[in-house]
Amino acid sequence: MARLPHSDGVAIPRGLAAHNLGFSYRHKRVLEGLSLHLEPGEWLALLGPNGSGKSTLLRLLAGLVKPTEGAVYLEGRPLGSYSSWARGQAIAFLPQNGGYPEDLTVEEVVALGRTPHLGLLGRLGKADLEALEWALTQTQVAAFRHRRLPTLSGGERQRVLLARALAAQPRFLLLDEPTNHLDLHHQAEFLGLLAGLRSLGLGILTVLHDPNLAARADRVAFLLEGSLLALGHPAEVLNQPLLRRVYGPGVQVHRVKDRPVVLLEE
Repeated sequence: MARLPHSDGVAIPRGLAAHNLGFSYRHKRVLEGLSLHLEPGEWLALLGPNGSGKSTLLRLLAGLVKPTEGAVYLEGRPLGSYSSWARGQAIAFLPQNGGYPEDLTVEEVVALGRTPHLGLLGRLGKADLEALEWALTQTQVAAFRHRRLPTLSGGERQRVLLARALAAQPRFLLLDEPTNHLDLHHQAEFLGLLAGLRSLGLGILTVLHDPNLAARADRVAFLLEGSLLALGHPAEVLNQPLLRRVYGPGVQVHRVKDRPVVLLEE
């Protein structure tokens, strides 16, 4: 993995990287001394109890808020040195709630993902239309492109929002609890889509609550009280001592086909 020198002597990995990141909000410490990186073609799952700073970390990595300490780097350059347009082309952020007007069609929502690439007139050109079609196809929503958001199921809507993010053709995709409110079938379907996108070279970071879903990722980062508790392969991070420390003595970790399976006993 290529690394770039940093002024304090620490090598900064290529890709999207947080270095010694800290963030405070209204005198409350949210994140402290956090360093991690996301490589192209990698799926990194972010776990941790509520209030551990997961959503804040995603917003920092997307450049939506500025860190109190440390810095975020994109391909070795400070993220703050990029224009908002350039950040939007490189990094797509999918929040927990898309917040789009309910009268928009699927195609109109997905087209919004091209905003960082449009000129002053805001008109879709040939490259934009091709990217739109690619995103609709990748997420399997092209068949209902003319339907409006209220007519969609939860799983369909989440795929549409993923398509909007993909329409920007980013190098990195940040998703905040993308499987929230989805049933088991749609969770598996959505995570299957992410696995396929990873094979196309897209770096993916997902905030998840379920360790069993996170076990499908390449690496898992576990946050606790704003600090990085563990980072590594799912089989290393999702171990019984760590999970019992966070969630209590009822946690049991088993192995199925070399993948950790987490159960909670009463």
